Amino acid sequence: MFIATLILSILFALLLLLSAYGKLSHDPGQAKTLEKVGAARIAPVLALLEIAAAVGLIIGLFWWPLGVAAAVGTTLYFLGAIIAHVRVRDMAFAPAAVFAVTSVAIVVLRSASS
Repeated sequence: MFIATLILSILFALLLLLSAYGKLSHDPGQAKTLEKVGAARIAPVLALLEIAAAVGLIIGLFWWPLGVAAAVGTTLYFLGAIIAHVRVRDMAFAPAAVFAVTSVAIVVLRSASS
């Protein structure tokens, strides 16, 4: 069970860092999406949250309460992203939904392997 947690946590942390990099470097695709959902001006804060979550997931491999907290935080973060999309009637929220489900899977795996 821990091997699955390890692999999923590392891969997800890398995806979060990549997403944060896109926000901080003003990636055109992310910028367009953030503008569409009304979150462009808080992009640096969103990037900081993603970086913190990635760090929490990695440290959480050694101290399980932090890993669970980081995964719960990312679940809430991506549920917020889904809500932001739905609020403006943008149904292109599949990536956020996949990330939310991944976060839940990490919570379950990390809780089971602690």
